[in-house]
Amino acid sequence: MTTNPIRITVNARERVQAAPPRMSLLDWLRGLGLTGAKEGCAEGECGACAVLVARPDGDASVRWTALNSCLPPAAALDGQEIVTAEGLADGADGLHPVQQEMAQRGGSQCGYCTPGFICSMAAEFYRPERRATGDEDADEGVDGSSGVSAPCGDSHGPNGFDLHALSGNLCRCTGYRPIRDAAYALGRPHPGDPLARRCASAAPAAAATSVAAEDGWFLRPATLAEALDRLAQDPKMVVIAGATDLGVERNIRHARPRGLLAIDHLPELQAITWADDAVEIGAAATLSEIERTVSGRVPLLAQLLPQFASRLIRNSATLGGNLGTASPIGDAAPALLALDAELDLVSAAGRRTVPLKDFFTGYRQTVRTAGELIRVVRIPLPLQPHTAFHKIAKRRFEDISSVAVAYAVTLRDGHVDDVRIGLGGVAATPLRALAAEDALRGREWTPATVDEAASVLRAEGTPMDDLRASADYRAEMLAQSLHRFLAEREDREDRSEEHVKEETRP
Repeated sequence: MTTNPIRITVNARERVQAAPPRMSLLDWLRGLGLTGAKEGCAEGECGACAVLVARPDGDASVRWTALNSCLPPAAALDGQEIVTAEGLADGADGLHPVQQEMAQRGGSQCGYCTPGFICSMAAEFYRPERRATGDEDADEGVDGSSGVSAPCGDSHGPNGFDLHALSGNLCRCTGYRPIRDAAYALGRPHPGDPLARRCASAAPAAAATSVAAEDGWFLRPATLAEALDRLAQDPKMVVIAGATDLGVERNIRHARPRGLLAIDHLPELQAITWADDAVEIGAAATLSEIERTVSGRVPLLAQLLPQFASRLIRNSATLGGNLGTASPIGDAAPALLALDAELDLVSAAGRRTVPLKDFFTGYRQTVRTAGELIRVVRIPLPLQPHTAFHKIAKRRFEDISSVAVAYAVTLRDGHVDDVRIGLGGVAATPLRALAAEDALRGREWTPATVDEAASVLRAEGTPMDDLRASADYRAEMLAQSLHRFLAEREDREDRSEEHVKEETRP
């Protein structure tokens, strides 16, 4: 086990520096004189602090991943490899292609947010899927740049660049059009690009870490058994994976937990496995990893995840953390309730399985006992064929839900054979809309049936007035959501019928 100081490779140079257990990665980096990353919101919402981390992409390659350095403790990156905005450019060649395009296209004015944008753009620049789907005919220069401009309003450029990669980055003065232009002008990395070459070798393994100080300690155990033993000895330790909630609690509520237990690296909590009867998602698998490997096969998750915070947050956040906090407005719970998910809980005393519908017991309270961790989220198969996730919020992306509604429905011969509806933001806990489900089950799937069930759905939960929405608004949004689900189903059926006609037309 290592002790103070921690060791992190920063911009290809190993840095050895003391890190108090609760010191953020951002503060640690700035203490090294790397001041490009800045603190804006200290909550993971503005992206001014973004840096790149070398994450495993399979067993033998690296995926450069952008994350908010204001949120995780520096000790959580012990043994890891980081690139900041200062380290992107190859000294012999001047500016990095991302920096070059931002400079040429006026993507920076005051510059406060620019290093964070640069790091998020660089992560997308090196994304393997972007290189595979980019425009093969783009007129690329030797530096990887391209003169192609993108159509206004499109979230993907002709070079494959996904603008949602920048959803966690906020600009106050430049405006987003020149930033978008810079993103859409990027070509592919030059064959000699050192960061591209780095992707071809394995990521560093997470180091077992122990950091102690007078006011607390940070522990990254080597094994799950060690983590459970330590948690049994001290159940008050705060368990972290992505630490996206911890950073907010530290900033807003001045939380200063004495003990931090990091579990993000444990294989038993990261694995995603498929069987004939279920898919199991490790509680510490990041949401971005789930997007890449699961959402295409679980349509409801494919609808949920792009609306979950920002790419920067999804690169660190986990299902275990989102469910473990038991927030009534957590976006994952409604979708997983509709999917009839269950949780495996594990402790030093053994394991048990709990249906998610029985997991929440009160406001931010669950059946999880002291010393227990969420091991996996299990989604039973086969899936119900008709699903939807509706998030009602003030902003389309990167916002907290006022109301969240998830549907999973099976129709047979025009009737509702089975239905599950998960709700968030309308009670002290996420919940199933059991009365509305009963109003639909066995009934003919018609506007009249939906209208009746919508009246029942309107009365589900105990919505309240707060700064996000009124109780009346929340109740009305529940009813409108079911009508919207009906309209979406009818629209898909109409388009499907039109497609069949087109295919059979002589």
